[in-house]
This record gives sequence, structure tokens and C-alpha cells, in this order.
Amino acid sequence: MANAMIEESGIRIHDERRRGRAAGINPTGRFEPVTRHVFDDGWNSFEELPPFKTEVQTEKPRTIITRNTSPDISFDRSINPYRGCEHGCVYCFARPTHSYMGMSPGLDFESKLFAKPDAAKLLDKELSKEGYQARTIAIGTNTDPYQPIEKQWRIMREILEVLEARSHPVGIVTKSALVTRDIDILSRMAERGLAKVALSVTTLDRMLARTMEPRASTPTKRLEAIRQLSDAGIPVGVMAAPIIPGLNDQEIERILDSARAAGAREAGYVILRLPLEVSPIFKDWLLRHYPDRYRHVMSLIRSMRDGKDYDAEWGKRMKGTGPYAWQIGRRFEITARKLGLNVERKQLRTDLFVGVEKKNEQLMLL
Repeated sequence: MANAMIEESGIRIHDERRRGRAAGINPTGRFEPVTRHVFDDGWNSFEELPPFKTEVQTEKPRTIITRNTSPDISFDRSINPYRGCEHGCVYCFARPTHSYMGMSPGLDFESKLFAKPDAAKLLDKELSKEGYQARTIAIGTNTDPYQPIEKQWRIMREILEVLEARSHPVGIVTKSALVTRDIDILSRMAERGLAKVALSVTTLDRMLARTMEPRASTPTKRLEAIRQLSDAGIPVGVMAAPIIPGLNDQEIERILDSARAAGAREAGYVILRLPLEVSPIFKDWLLRHYPDRYRHVMSLIRSMRDGKDYDAEWGKRMKGTGPYAWQIGRRFEITARKLGLNVERKQLRTDLFVGVEKKNEQLMLL
């Protein structure tokens, strides 16, 4: 049954259908009442399914700022201009969110995307509300705001225009060199202490990056983006994330050194996270591309997650626990200290924020 592909299970989608994608399976979302199966019934009626092409639908949310109270992250609000991400990073912890849309966290997450064209208008409206207090808005903490479709939709640029007009601080994380398109806005904001950017550099190995993050910018372009941002006076950092033991953890020092040479002044790292459907998707990818390392990599991952693929407990989910996690943390800290990274973390200003419009208020007569 060579042509039979079961999209619900761990059986892989045909290579031709998923060319340029990282996920090899398309499991049915966990909230769906039924699962979908494609198989050859023996009557020669099987038709080849078309390749997964990028499709974009518009989403009309009522609000655009997402708030959180997680004690182990440094921001309490964020914006996601897009749902799903064409970068297709196989390890992306945001994949399970596609299940809320009745879609698969696998190939659907990479190819069936949602854009929020009203994001800038909604943002301006929310920032105008009475009593709003400015704190740094994080963008890029879930799906990448500079993924390829941003070239056409330009939603992120519109958001930056609103934030600049309101003098509101923003912190951006991205894997895309497209961020350099907005250097004009970001440099003006940075001059006033309102913007900082971090480039996520997972590996310097071009071949590994191509299979693991197929539509993200190459490692070389990300380092060049760090250089351009730094030269423009924009505070820029590097995120060595995720660190995958037995696969890219040997690159920690090289990544930090290369980013520092390009102009990065801050750095951070996150251990691989495999929540919900991400685990089978990542394991399938690992078996396809690095079968000889599969047992070793998964053993190390579980050694940092109390014997499980993932531990979602606050304080543990980002860094892991155990001897191997401790070793990674110490290597990162020693290298960062040696390179002069994180000597001073840039604090963005909130005192310049322009909130409620005053023009409609009644003037005093005397």
C-alpha cells in the first residue's frame, strides 16, 4: 500500500506532498470528534492528493493584546499578528494552538495560516482605553511576526507604526531577517528607549537548519540581521533556542560567540519543549533525519524532564532539571560572561506613553 497515507496517525505524509515542510505527519487536532484516514481501497480509485500549499485566511479577533500571569516569563502582554507559522520549525511549542481552530498541529500549522489584518486598529483602540498602563509588549513569543507572509500582509509594520505613534515599548523575537525592513521605525523607537530585538539562532549548521526550520532565514542571514540592527543603534540580543541535547547543544559557545561578534549584547536560551502534539511530530522528524541519534536524544530530553517527554511545571519548562540541564546552564552562563553578554540588560521606557486622547475633553472656561 505504497500510496496509502494515514494523516491522523504517525504514518508519514508522502515526501512530494510536504516538500519544503518540516513536519512529516498531520495528526488530527485533539479536540476533533473524529479522525481522518486516507487509504487505497484496492479498486484503483486512489487519487494523488495535492501538495501542501500555503493558504491564508483572515481572522477577526475582538482584541489583539494577549495577557498572561506566568511567573517564569518576563512579560505580561503580547501580540500575535498571525496564527500558525510558515517557518515550519518542527519543534515549535505553538503548534498545539492550531487544534483550537479544528486543524492539525502538524502540516496544517505550517500551511494553513491565519492573518489578523485589523491588528493595528485593534491595538490603537486598546491603547486608548481609560486606565491602560504601558508595559513592554512582546511580539514573536508564539508565532513569528516576520514569517514569509508578512512581506505581503505587512501587519507587523502597521503595529509598529501604532506603537511608535503612542510611544509604547516593544520587544521582538524573530528568526527572520525580514525584521531589517523595519529598521527605520525600530531605530527611531530605540533612540527613545522604546524598542529591542532578539534573533533566535538555533544552529549555525545550514543543513540542520534547513531540515529543522525549513522556511526561516538561514543562520548566516540571522547573524547579518543582528549586525544591521546593532549598526542602526537598536539594542539586539540572541536567543539560543531551543537547545536540543545531543543535536545542537554542542553549538552553544559558537552561537553566542558569533552573535556577540555581530553586535548582540544580550543572550538567553531555552531547553527544547515538547508539549502535547509537538512530541510525536518532533520524534517523527528525528527518526527521519537522525535515526542513529534518536534514542540518545530522547534519553537526554527525558533526563531533563523527570523521565517524560515534557514537564509543563512553571520554573522547569524553560530550563529543565537534572545534571544535563545543569551542565547546559553553566556552559551558557560561563560563555556569556566571558563574551560580556548580559552585562547590562536594556530596560525599555514606559513614561513616554501617549494614552487617552485629550482632544475631545471639554476645555475649562477660566
